[in-house]
Amino acid sequence: MPEPYDVVTMGRIGVDLYPLDIGVPLARVETFGKFLGGSPTNVAVAAARLGRRTAVITRTGRDPFGDYLHQELRDFGVDDRWVTPVEEYPTPVTFCEVFPPDDFPLYFYRQPKAPDLEIHPSELDLDAVRAARIFWMTGTGLSAEPSRAATLAALRARSEDPAEEPRTDTAADTGACATVFDLDWRPMFWDGGDRGSVARARYREALAHATVAVGNIDECEIATDEREPYAAARALLAAGVELAVVKQGPKGVLAVHRDGSTAEVPPLPVEVVNGLGAGDAFGGALCHGLLAGWDLARIMRYANAAGAIVASRLACSSAMPFPDEVERALAEGAVPADRANGASANGASANGACAKGDSGTRSSATGPSGAGTESPASRPSGAAS
Repeated sequence: MPEPYDVVTMGRIGVDLYPLDIGVPLARVETFGKFLGGSPTNVAVAAARLGRRTAVITRTGRDPFGDYLHQELRDFGVDDRWVTPVEEYPTPVTFCEVFPPDDFPLYFYRQPKAPDLEIHPSELDLDAVRAARIFWMTGTGLSAEPSRAATLAALRARSEDPAEEPRTDTAADTGACATVFDLDWRPMFWDGGDRGSVARARYREALAHATVAVGNIDECEIATDEREPYAAARALLAAGVELAVVKQGPKGVLAVHRDGSTAEVPPLPVEVVNGLGAGDAFGGALCHGLLAGWDLARIMRYANAAGAIVASRLACSSAMPFPDEVERALAEGAVPADRANGASANGASANGACAKGDSGTRSSATGPSGAGTESPASRPSGAAS
């Protein structure tokens, strides 16, 4: 069998069309940048930027945008072998508006249905899922069939043996490091914007197979009915995970492990222009730190720094930082001004940032920010793609 992947992610993919005109309503925007999008896809990109071998399980339309996403994945060094086309549905597109420092409305075009919700259990390479050192899935994958069944099948493959008996030695047998559930609450993707029993039951089912849960306060409430960070972390542990990571907005991030260790890390100062999705960089860095075997505090500091860097850049996937950039931000205790205001990773002018994915940032223009912070304007509609 080929060498296992460091990180395999599963879920959303799409094209982000983000305005190059900062502070301009979408109706008046004339110039857009086109980027690879989708939170779990960008987590794979972020981990690849940090030197990890990654792949993504998802689906696109059979259209030019789907071709574009394949090319972008290859350019970023993410294996696209499990990215397959769906004839019936177009590749999703997402637009955003950029009003720094904390207003980033999002507009999803995923109708009549997104191809990434058409992942079938029979299509999964469960041997590769089982062998991956980290498997990363999201709450959106539980919102509709057949994606829900496929996501749960992948989770069961990580936690049970072929005879369907619970495994107590998964890591020893397969080299697995973590099974991560990104709580990723997007009510508009659930029938009726469900905020009640259906979503909570699905989340509980997935948590029983995960070893790590990551989410902001709203997402933790959906999963646990708790909003106080420590209570939410304890509830996530009680639901079955070993590590709970709770993003607390301007207060930073809280991590609590079943062994009793905790870390509460403040966000890193950065000039925020578009706070959408620093959480994807945070997620890729979290995977990197887990794989490296770092202690909780170091992982959280590193992940916060990665998120803050992406929050200072225009591009999304192409803004994911390299290790030297994260180390520099950590050494200086802030995202350096030349990184926040200079060229982004794709060469676009970074008057500000489009940080892809799951976690917004909120601060004054020069205040503390990073993956631990949330934008109230961005969270109700979720993150790009």
